[in-house]
Amino acid sequence: MNPADQEGLARTLGDIARTYMPFGKYGPANYPPNGVPVYDLPYEYLAWLSRKTGFPKGRLGELLEFVFLAKRDGADAIFDPVRKLRGGRTNLRAERRTEWSFGEDN
Repeated sequence: MNPADQEGLARTLGDIARTYMPFGKYGPANYPPNGVPVYDLPYEYLAWLSRKTGFPKGRLGELLEFVFLAKRDGADAIFDPVRKLRGGRTNLRAERRTEWSFGEDN
């Protein structure tokens, strides 16, 4: 890989590490305060977005497409160093209820 390609890849990976999903199901409304990091978006969601509406124009669309292609090609581990720095994968599951009430105690 030539130095220009290495610099471009490093810039893209750095941008991915700093970018959060700004809209939709994984945006700030459902995952406050910033939304889900784009590298932790589920492959199925990215595939749906690609098919249904297409990726947005501009840099965000380029980053989403890069993440989609990396996940499609089995290279999701490329994002593991960033995940490790941030404390692991983003939890996308709803919190489970831990307390139950069965009415009045007799």
